[in-house]
Amino acid sequence: MHAIQRALAAAITATIVLLPGCGGSGPDESAPPHRPPPVAPPPAVNTQAYRFLNQATFGATEASAQRFGELDDPAEYARWIDEQLVAEPSLQLPYMRAALPNPVPAGFKIRQLNKQRIDIWFQNVMHGDDQLRQRVAWALSQIMVVSQVALAEYPLGLADYYDTLSRDAFGDFRTLMQDVTLHPMMGVYLSMLGNQKPDSTRNIRPDENYAREFMQLFTVGLVQLNPDGTPQRDALGQPIPTFDQAVIEGFANVFTGWRWACAAGSPANCKFGNTRPTAANQVRPMQAFADQHAKGAKLVLAYPGAARTSLPAGQTAAQDLADALDNVFNHPNVGPFIGRQLIQKLVASNPSPAYVQRISAVFDDDGTGRRGNLAAVVRAILLDDEARAEPGGATTGKVREPVLRLTQLWRAYDAKAASGKYLHVDPTMDFGQGPLTAPSVFNFFSPFYAPPGTIGDEDLVAPELQLATEYQNTVIANFFFKQAFRHNSRSHVSDPDTVVIDIDGDLPYAPTPASLVASVVNRLLAGQASETLRAQVERQVAHISPSNGSQRVAEAVWLVTTSPEYAVQR
Repeated sequence: MHAIQRALAAAITATIVLLPGCGGSGPDESAPPHRPPPVAPPPAVNTQAYRFLNQATFGATEASAQRFGELDDPAEYARWIDEQLVAEPSLQLPYMRAALPNPVPAGFKIRQLNKQRIDIWFQNVMHGDDQLRQRVAWALSQIMVVSQVALAEYPLGLADYYDTLSRDAFGDFRTLMQDVTLHPMMGVYLSMLGNQKPDSTRNIRPDENYAREFMQLFTVGLVQLNPDGTPQRDALGQPIPTFDQAVIEGFANVFTGWRWACAAGSPANCKFGNTRPTAANQVRPMQAFADQHAKGAKLVLAYPGAARTSLPAGQTAAQDLADALDNVFNHPNVGPFIGRQLIQKLVASNPSPAYVQRISAVFDDDGTGRRGNLAAVVRAILLDDEARAEPGGATTGKVREPVLRLTQLWRAYDAKAASGKYLHVDPTMDFGQGPLTAPSVFNFFSPFYAPPGTIGDEDLVAPELQLATEYQNTVIANFFFKQAFRHNSRSHVSDPDTVVIDIDGDLPYAPTPASLVASVVNRLLAGQASETLRAQVERQVAHISPSNGSQRVAEAVWLVTTSPEYAVQR
């Protein structure tokens, strides 16, 4: 067990021991009155196909893995990726518009529609045919962050922002930069919307919020990077900053003069100070207003090969924006900075410098001379030798994000509500994260987070462990308990919106603990579980009467989903 799994095991085990009153059947020393004939274990699964699909989707399933048969064939993975690259995006905004009541009843609060936004997100990631696009959009939403925490009054705008990430997930990174910059949800969240030109007589200076986070978090990072993602250092061994305060101020001036777009046909009334948010313009790019755009020269990033290090005075807001985005897009940091984070989100928390460098090279040139081709970058990440090699060693894999632990279970067990909706799920409350609900622009966790102890001592990171608090681990364990024991296909569930897992496929194996555990491990761990975990779950299952098959299945599912091995994506 490597460092990350040891640390996670300690965190989860410390939590599970706090739960004696909410566990399954508990030990029962009395032997069952008779033993049914043994049931043969289920067939082995294609471990490598499951591993690939867990990196590229919201959870591998038996049906999705069947496509690959027993082969571990990179060419077949490549064909699957190519099909995903052209799959139509599953969007949220049409669903949200249909959910908007017409007429609007008295007392209706628009923020109530955020439940529908979470619902359609789950519908898309659970059942959408564009699994890879949705997985990459989820990754991008945690890099270029906006959040319901500050934008609860804009559920339509939030849905459209996520749709923007979905549409751009396989496009050009330069296009993504512009679409994110001009989206009014980003404008409101990081104060670019309404950002005014400097006016010394009124003590107005351009807001620096978006300028700072755009560079620090969304594109180039704080320090100059080598192509392999390692920091460049000066003669004293100190990291070299990517930008300084003067450059922040330059970009802050670039990002002036933008506000809510005016309604079509109202040019006379269309002024910077009187545009207001509507259902229409919260999903349209912000509009430039020349009278509030800073006209002076503006510093931008300086780096070898930069076309320019400042923008000339007198340009329009659109010209300044285009030139500034080009300046950032062509910075040599973007490939390693974004590439490493996408590797972390999909494959491994601690990719080797060589892995990062290979992905950076694809970002710089996809083989046709094109820079920033995200489809090529994602393809290269998933097909890289480091992603496809047999798992092993301290840098293999990653801690599974809490929400991905949930979707893996639900997809593996074909979870559904009778209504087809996911309205009773609050992933932020139960799992510490949800779509566009981060507590700040710094996401739910930092890509550089290393918990104290073994991981930090070995100079590794485990970003997702920033969420592994005692409280959150307890809530997650309780959620999985309720899902396994009370909300399964053999339970009596009267609420049509309650999500139920289908355990019928495991029931034939229930009479024999080893076979049952093998079936559950196949679904949730691609057949890869330690002998220790298997033995512990088998022992607990054996305490339950063979006549109570559904209880045995529930016990096995709960113990596996709350194990450290399930919380690690290898």
